Amino acid sequence: MSDQNQRTTHFGFRTVAEGDKAGMVHGVFSRVATRYDLMNDVMSVGIHRLWKDAMMDWLAPGPGQDLLDVAGGTGDIAFRFLNRAPGARATVLDMTQSMLIEGRKRAEADNLANRLDWVVGDAMALPFPENRFDVYTVSFGIRNVTRIADALSEAFRVLRPGGRLMVLEFSQLPNPALQWAYDRYSFNIIPVMGQIVAKDRDSYQYLVESIRKFPDQETFAAMIRQAGFEQVKYRNLTMGVAALHSGWKI
Repeated sequence: MSDQNQRTTHFGFRTVAEGDKAGMVHGVFSRVATRYDLMNDVMSVGIHRLWKDAMMDWLAPGPGQDLLDVAGGTGDIAFRFLNRAPGARATVLDMTQSMLIEGRKRAEADNLANRLDWVVGDAMALPFPENRFDVYTVSFGIRNVTRIADALSEAFRVLRPGGRLMVLEFSQLPNPALQWAYDRYSFNIIPVMGQIVAKDRDSYQYLVESIRKFPDQETFAAMIRQAGFEQVKYRNLTMGVAALHSGWKI
């Protein structure tokens, strides 16, 4: 048995062999790809769009920059980035081909085709050379990576000196009573929505469990620093339901 299969990690609340997690996550997103954007709107009542706009406001994309959007799925972040940055380019990387296929179907993809690339790849082993990109983003994807520290190290490697990392991810509410109420909504409502809208309760059960397993804001900020980033900061969104994390490769 390989060392990777001997090590364990979490898949939601389940303990699984580390070597099995990527395939399981791939299965989740393959199953929900065609309804993924719709479910994001339903689950968040559209608030995810405001969070992504807040991400762009803080990021302030610049003309001619080169973006790598990891776990970029159907292109939400890349489209926003390119619309704000004249002459910029974006590469959307995702481990799930079917998510990228859905992204290419969107009207924005046609309009921005000459500035946009779609790549199937692994966040822990990026198929790019060192010092390649000006900006690295990941939105609601890093919690699904088997080894988050490896993904952050790869982000540092492919960014140019002066490059910026920005992560948008579900997080933990600092108020225990609000966290309790949010958990009741997440565990009792979202899987039911998944069954109704996406015909897949189990995948959305995993997704809400993965949110609770993700490190809190201070712990994740420390992981970003450990990967080599400086000037690491975070901002809570909607009282901490989600958080934006920023770091620079100096």
